Amino acid sequence: MRALRRWSVRHASGFKRAYDACARFAPHLSRPLRWAGAQRAERVLKPIERAAKQLLFDCKMCGQCALSSTGMACPTNCAKQMRNGPCGGVRADGMCEVDPAMRCVWIEAIDGRKRMGEPSNKTFLEPIDHRLWNRSTWLRAIDGTHSVPTVVHPRVAPAREAFGFEQACKSGRFVVTVEVSPPDSADPGALIACASRFRGLADAINITDGAGANCHMSSAAAAAVLVAHGLTPVAQFSCRDRNRIALQGDILGAAALGVRNILCLTGDDVSQGDHPNAKPVFDLESISLLRITEGMRDLGAFASGRKLDTSPNLFLGATANPFVPPFRDRIANLEKKVDAGAQFIQTQFCFDVPMLADFMDEVRTRELHKRCAIIIGVGMLSSAKSLRRMVQHVPGVHIPEYVLQRIGSADNQKAEAKAVLVEPMQAVSEIEGVIGVHLMGYRNDDILAEAIVESGVRRRVNTRAA
Repeated sequence: MRALRRWSVRHASGFKRAYDACARFAPHLSRPLRWAGAQRAERVLKPIERAAKQLLFDCKMCGQCALSSTGMACPTNCAKQMRNGPCGGVRADGMCEVDPAMRCVWIEAIDGRKRMGEPSNKTFLEPIDHRLWNRSTWLRAIDGTHSVPTVVHPRVAPAREAFGFEQACKSGRFVVTVEVSPPDSADPGALIACASRFRGLADAINITDGAGANCHMSSAAAAAVLVAHGLTPVAQFSCRDRNRIALQGDILGAAALGVRNILCLTGDDVSQGDHPNAKPVFDLESISLLRITEGMRDLGAFASGRKLDTSPNLFLGATANPFVPPFRDRIANLEKKVDAGAQFIQTQFCFDVPMLADFMDEVRTRELHKRCAIIIGVGMLSSAKSLRRMVQHVPGVHIPEYVLQRIGSADNQKAEAKAVLVEPMQAVSEIEGVIGVHLMGYRNDDILAEAIVESGVRRRVNTRAA
């Protein structure tokens, strides 16, 4: 089945011509359709559509076919239900994070689009309408109710007050953020103690949301605790565990508790976490969540269209991973996130500055650095063994072999790991378009705090941001 699916992608150009011809002809069938009746037509068309599309595209019959916009690669084959591009966990060989035996659906889609002569994909696929599963898309194309992908145009945001972290990102000063995992406890004391280490050192503190698919105190609650103690959090919201109703409710609740900074994530695969038997949700992905949250803020409405009494005042962020396939096409995914409302971007770990520099060349070409704040992820673990384990078990992390050998051969691996952290912090601060660094290092908070001081980046004026 997968071999035939890849054959269809390789022949995407021919399928697109056939699709366009059928799309032009479909409206002429509307009169016979009305005569036959929708239910009878569905009974006739659906089995034919299912057999043809399952054979050629491994179709799951979502009722919202988008093959003509996804290079003849069906996005419902993505284990995370990614509707608008690849996740950040694509493996180095281009295989899926969740199913290492399957090539990433979105790498296939990008290949197919190029074969169709459409390498630049600005289209936006709406979140799945679950009422349409197991319905005929052909029938909806004939009667004119099949929705087509749209191009997301940035909304003109109404004037609103900017708070601390947003102000810092626009200040011209080099900014620093740091990631903190919430505790496995109902007592917030450990969280407050950990986060307080970075008071005066970091402009904001990211609170992870079930990172690695492991259970901790909720990000929204932990962020609210930090607000109550005079710290500036960035609350992460993952699509893995909640549907669009729960996500909107949690974001609104966090805003009511004073949380102003939101990072929209798709989320890690559950199989790597401490509840591998849990049911993944993935009702949305990060771009859809961005678009919905931006609508809550700027349009004062839920995704359903129902109006809010008071809109949340939020600074919206997303992530990028320049270090995994599809390398050159990652920039299109970043642009789509910015179009969908991302105002700041935090990247995956950067251990390869030249690779980042290539990515930032294209960022500047598209002038994305003028539309959002680009913050580069840097980090450390205390030994080469720990870093190798992270590379093996956390898809999306790229660490060059020479870095691992350098740390592994050091007499004091922890000290060398800190040096490997400080050096890219200083290097990326010289790259045009970069406005800050985001530090990550699970249970190495003391080292992260020392690295911020030793790097000197807090004293830098961000003269190369734009």
